[in-house]
Amino acid sequence: MITLHALHYSRATRVLWLLADLGEPCHRVDYQRTENFRAPEALSRVHPLGKSPVIEDGNRILAESATILRYLVAKYGDETHTPPRGTPEFWQHEELLDYVESSFAEVVLQAILPAFRDKPVPAQAQAALDAHLNFIARAIGTGPLLFGDKAMLADIQMSYVIALLARFDLLADHPKVAAYWAALRAQPGYIAATEAAGPMAPPG
Repeated sequence: MITLHALHYSRATRVLWLLADLGEPCHRVDYQRTENFRAPEALSRVHPLGKSPVIEDGNRILAESATILRYLVAKYGDETHTPPRGTPEFWQHEELLDYVESSFAEVVLQAILPAFRDKPVPAQAQAALDAHLNFIARAIGTGPLLFGDKAMLADIQMSYVIALLARFDLLADHPKVAAYWAALRAQPGYIAATEAAGPMAPPG
């Protein structure tokens, strides 16, 4: 059985979501955040960078959400969380799956850090965020999710970052992305994951 090292209010919820979709159990080891909202020292004994999520599967230890999601669908032979291989949609999906952490997350961080301190988002950070949210709105297309009405890996990967933006009321000017967030929260895997481990974003 997979062991999942899960920090509260973290990207680990993505892994729980996929496992719920796959009907696969895991042994979950929970970690509370410190008073400074950081990962505790105990996680550095699991991974040198103190990251979460981290999974253990036998002797294999993996971090990085996108890698873990891809690993799990390969391990369990699932083909329902990506568009069919060889199609244009498949490569669009792969791009979006990697885009979340390689391009989007840093932009979101620059916006939510001031909001976390009850300060206004700087104009430059807001402009960058708006550009990315407009890009995501175009990717959603007719929706409700990125590739129709069933969550793909890219949707699961996107969910945590969108949850943070929603937590700090940063989707108000982007109704299509706000509707996307509502559609994500209606997915059975999201519901199961958050019922098991709590919300993705910290409470207000």
